[in-house]
Amino acid sequence: MTAAAVPARWDIFCSVVDNYGDIGVAWRLGRQLAAERGIAARLYIDDPAALARIAPEVDARAGRQSVRGVEVRAWDRSQDAKSSVPGEGVGEVVIEAFGCGLPSGHLDAMCARSPASVWINLEYLTAEAWIEGCHGLASPQPQRPLTRHFYFPGFTAGSGGLLREHGLLDRRDAFRADPAAAASLWHSLRVATPPAAALAVSLFCYADAPVAPLLDTWSAGDRAIVCIVPEGAAGAAIDRWAGRAMRQGDAQRRGALMLQCVPFVAQDGYDRLLWSCDLNFVRGEDSFVRAQWAACPMVWQPYPQAEGAHLAKLDAFLTRYCAGLAPNAAAALSTFTRGWSTDRVDAAAWGTLLAACPTLTAHARAWAAGLAAQDDLATRLAEFASDRV
Repeated sequence: MTAAAVPARWDIFCSVVDNYGDIGVAWRLGRQLAAERGIAARLYIDDPAALARIAPEVDARAGRQSVRGVEVRAWDRSQDAKSSVPGEGVGEVVIEAFGCGLPSGHLDAMCARSPASVWINLEYLTAEAWIEGCHGLASPQPQRPLTRHFYFPGFTAGSGGLLREHGLLDRRDAFRADPAAAASLWHSLRVATPPAAALAVSLFCYADAPVAPLLDTWSAGDRAIVCIVPEGAAGAAIDRWAGRAMRQGDAQRRGALMLQCVPFVAQDGYDRLLWSCDLNFVRGEDSFVRAQWAACPMVWQPYPQAEGAHLAKLDAFLTRYCAGLAPNAAAALSTFTRGWSTDRVDAAAWGTLLAACPTLTAHARAWAAGLAAQDDLATRLAEFASDRV
């Protein structure tokens, strides 16, 4: 397949549900399609302010703007109208991120194209085995001459892959090899470089995570820990534990723990934070994938769902991730991670996880290298769309 075979104009629709996870994925995809394939990507977003948090160059008040090669358009979902259809027409490919729905006017314009737009529903990431049987399935629509295709990101060759920009791992390794780069990061976050003997941990979680028991456990432990918390991440729980409102630049020392509240960081800065820490607590989808490319031990908290559906996703990932891992380390990671998502954190589980960190570090590096041997999501998605134009 040549680059010319890839459709040149793509529309991506995204509705913000998980604060920064949904838009984080859509924004990374749009950027990569534009930068690496020269695709004219348009991103329709119903909460531009959320995008501006992870991409500060975005003007949250602008209805239409061009940023990093992506045309960003505010999407007013209260007006299911033809106003979303640009004068130059709809894209050859239309991505419906995470089943967010498409405006009726856009659907009509997709039908009017010749050939009709390729409609792809980009699903949420899961390690569950059933997705391989559903990935790429077509669903003809009864009310319009359109076909909706289901696209499942995943960890295997039979899935849609994971987002990974060209050269990402090389940039990670170059950053880690440059002490000045790390020092610059810590300076930008307004914190001192963590002591070499301390465990540097980044903490990004949902509001229902058992934050206080975790911080208490770290405070009472023997290992010095520097915990970096981006402003707003579980902010209420952090404030209650600290006994005061914690803002960017604030620090709280208690026992063996130094808690550092840092400014909310944009996507590229967040990558560098993950690369700089010894252990990363992540949530949802976007930070979850970026932590895997960081090749460090991580604890994942999936987005909470009704009837504990998220726990099935968690178990599926742990089963896949821990395959081939030493049994003691696999048990330590699985026990602690499940506890983190079910409000059970204690000193024993933490101590076992901490002891397993050297093994988990080696495993994380091998895991990232194995995933990087596969084609990335944007590459697979471009091929998928090209085959259906």
